[in-house]
Amino acid sequence: MLRYPTPQPSPPMSPLGGAPATPRTPAAGVAGPPDQTLPPASPRTPRPAITLTAPPSNKRRRARSSLRAIRAVRALFRSLPILAPASCRFPGVLPRHGGGHVSSSRGGHHDGGHVVSGASRTTGTLFGHRRARVTLAVQETPGSVPILLLELAMQTGRFMQEMGAEHLRVALECEKKPPGSGGAGRTGIGRTRLLDEPLWTAYVNGRKIGYAVRREPSEDDLTVMQLLRTVSAGAGVLPADVVGGGGGGAGAEGQQEAGDLAYMRAHFDRVVGSRDSESFYMLNPDGNNGPELSIFFIRI
Repeated sequence: MLRYPTPQPSPPMSPLGGAPATPRTPAAGVAGPPDQTLPPASPRTPRPAITLTAPPSNKRRRARSSLRAIRAVRALFRSLPILAPASCRFPGVLPRHGGGHVSSSRGGHHDGGHVVSGASRTTGTLFGHRRARVTLAVQETPGSVPILLLELAMQTGRFMQEMGAEHLRVALECEKKPPGSGGAGRTGIGRTRLLDEPLWTAYVNGRKIGYAVRREPSEDDLTVMQLLRTVSAGAGVLPADVVGGGGGGAGAEGQQEAGDLAYMRAHFDRVVGSRDSESFYMLNPDGNNGPELSIFFIRI
């Protein structure tokens, strides 16, 4: 009779960490070599600290406009001829016929009794990623917070190309609203200030391109203004990793889609025609050939 040995119970299976390392089974806690080695991430350029100054308050603006009006009235009275009684008239006091142009002692000139007042100087910046919408920023000084930030429905690259080819006239129109329907930024009679209107219909050289939207400056906008605070006039490109992706996506993919951030900065003459019309004329720093860009704000 054959006898078979009684099988002994096998020891409990130990986890993989306790098993000895074999050529096919690596030891526990030791990670194998990665299939692909990722390149080190490039360091991101730090954003500069925002040191832009706040624009003047509305009270100071009203005081300055009142002072300019007083000076204009004084200049007008100085330009009037001095009329003496008939018995005390001196020769040469009354102006001769055809001498309607009278020069002021203060350096201003008057034509036909009308005071020709100068425009106020502002700083205008057109910037944006080449395949994103162009943004117009208006500042009182290059180192102040923008008083107007307007986003146009036109790509930055296309806008720059058309501006280099011919003189551009940008007309922005909005509709008048009843005095009681305004919100923040209303004037004393209840109507919204012209540059505080939120939505505009935009035309470039008579061609409608869509709408322009006023918005508050974002962190990227303030970063652009901070980087250009020492630039009075010029054009160039800013690093994309500092100013963000420009709306084309998130991170490096958005920056690659939107392209580099181009900018153009120049001085603008601001002319206030009335409560419902203002215009900005870009001054050409290279010569006196007239403005290359004119922007008109009209409320109809």
